[in-house]
Amino acid sequence: MDIGSSNGYPSGALSNFAPHPFVIDGIECNSMEGFLQSLKFKDPEIQKEICKLVGRAAKFKGKKKKWWQTQTLYWQGEEFDRDSVEYQDLLDRAYEALSKNIGFQKALLATGDAVLTHNIGRSKESETVLTRREFCSRLTKIRERLKNEEK
Repeated sequence: MDIGSSNGYPSGALSNFAPHPFVIDGIECNSMEGFLQSLKFKDPEIQKEICKLVGRAAKFKGKKKKWWQTQTLYWQGEEFDRDSVEYQDLLDRAYEALSKNIGFQKALLATGDAVLTHNIGRSKESETVLTRREFCSRLTKIRERLKNEEK
C-alpha cells in the first residue's frame, strides 16, 4: 500500500501531511510534517511555530532550508547529525508520540497486513530528513505493536 497524502483512506491518513496532533517533549505538533520540517530550524521558538503547521504549509516552510549542506538538524536546542543514532532515536520518539493519536491508530490498523511503501519519498539519508525506509519501517513496527495490544 503506497502511503501518500493524495491517496484514499487509510493510505492518505498515514501521510506525514495528515492532521494528527501529538505532543513530543512538551511541544504540540499538528502533523508529523510540521515536526519534521521544524528540525531544519535551529531556533526552538521557530520550531514550535512550524510544529503547528499541517501538510503543504509545513513542507514549504522548510523547503528552502539547506540543512543537507551540513547534515545537521535541530530539536529544542540540541544539534543532531543526520546519520546519528541519536537522530534515529528522536524519530522513534516522534513516531511513538504520534502513535498515541487515535485517528492515526485507526488508519494504521486499517492497513491490515499490507506492505507499506512510499513511492514519492527519497531513499538517501543525505537528501531527506526521513527516508522511505525510515518512514515505512516505523509505521510497520507501530502497526505490529498496536495489533499485539489489541489481542
